[in-house]
Amino acid sequence: MAAVLREYELLEPADLEWSWFEVGRGGLGIHSRLGLMGRSLDDTAQLAQQVRACRPVGHPAAEVSAILVTGPGLWLDAEGNRRREPRLVELTVSPDPGGSWAELSVHHDIWGPCDFRGRPHLTVYAHNAPRLSAALRSLDVELEVVAAPVEPTYFGVAEGRGIKAPEIIDGVGPDLTDLP
Repeated sequence: MAAVLREYELLEPADLEWSWFEVGRGGLGIHSRLGLMGRSLDDTAQLAQQVRACRPVGHPAAEVSAILVTGPGLWLDAEGNRRREPRLVELTVSPDPGGSWAELSVHHDIWGPCDFRGRPHLTVYAHNAPRLSAALRSLDVELEVVAAPVEPTYFGVAEGRGIKAPEIIDGVGPDLTDLP
């Protein structure tokens, strides 16, 4: 999945982050982070060994929760200039063999036709939304499953292979800047 997102320049994996839990006890409140420092995600056996090596010493039965893959991605501004953005998209994957899942999260307004203040930015949208849509289609093919959208948030609703366009009233969308 990370290779697909890298191909579209949406995510250059830099770090893995996860929490620890124990069966029957739940979350331990302990979080780990592993900087990839040029390591490839392709060597899954070595990477899994490094993740397990981070197990808290005081909790030998601790298991890894979902793993968050973070790093920068590229977006295009209205003039077509490439901009590097930390955490442009985030990929979360569950290592549970009995119920594996993955989630792709976006946290920026470039994927919709309006910015978070409600001002239309159709050129920014046209430069970026098709890349996200193409990446999501490629992930469907790679995983041999069609992605299902998650719950809507205050900032947007997944629709198809993108973000649902907001309601435009008098030429502007909703101002979403009242929440951090």
